[in-house]
Amino acid sequence: MQSLRLYGVVTNPDRQKGRGMKFAESDVKKFALEKNLKIFQPEKVKENVEFINQIKELSPDIICVVAYGKILPKEILDIPSEGCINLHASLLPKYRGAAPIQWAVLNGDKVTGVSTMYMNEKMDEGDIILQKETEIGEYETTGELWDRLQIIGADLLVETVKQINKGIAPRIKQGKDFSLAPMLNKQMAKIDFTKSMEEIKNKIYGLNPIMGAYVIYNSKKIKLWKVEMLQNDYASNVIEKNISEEIEPRNNTFSK
Repeated sequence: MQSLRLYGVVTNPDRQKGRGMKFAESDVKKFALEKNLKIFQPEKVKENVEFINQIKELSPDIICVVAYGKILPKEILDIPSEGCINLHASLLPKYRGAAPIQWAVLNGDKVTGVSTMYMNEKMDEGDIILQKETEIGEYETTGELWDRLQIIGADLLVETVKQINKGIAPRIKQGKDFSLAPMLNKQMAKIDFTKSMEEIKNKIYGLNPIMGAYVIYNSKKIKLWKVEMLQNDYASNVIEKNISEEIEPRNNTFSK
């Protein structure tokens, strides 16, 4: 067993943010600067010979990838002796793709989790190493779940690296049954009041704070961030009378 050492950090280039459009560093870069680590910020990794050679020079045993947003080419996947591992925010093989946290909430799942896996050239199809499960609160937003999974995932990633270093990490093939979590689009944000209360609630919480679900009221777009379902006759009557595909005012009032 070898001692663990962090050789360098790869993160996205500084981006312009805010009203002043000033270049801002990622939190990952800020951490790396504090720890005096080598920092790499390539615009692209595919066919980037200079960057690939820089990683080869480091000769890492393991490369860990978390929410990087770029697909690693085979030239990089083949560099580390113990492989490239990825932290993914779902219980694979469920929710392969770009938005696993959002879709877990949008679909009203009761349970989700995080997985570590060995990376290959396909999207989220590598062998699973470890997983950690957690329940989703009835009124938990995507943002709140995201924050919790960051902490759970960080602990799982550290444990995964330790087990690989000790030579005891499992390697579990993914089954043939899987589901996808594609990127979200703005068209899905409009609330359809022909759907059930549960489906509407899931949309509102699933799109909070990513883009926000909305309704049209008096020709204006109104975003809804949190709602509560009322399971009684009064709530049913209000919905039947006051809500259609677009909320229409009744006596200058409308129901939440």
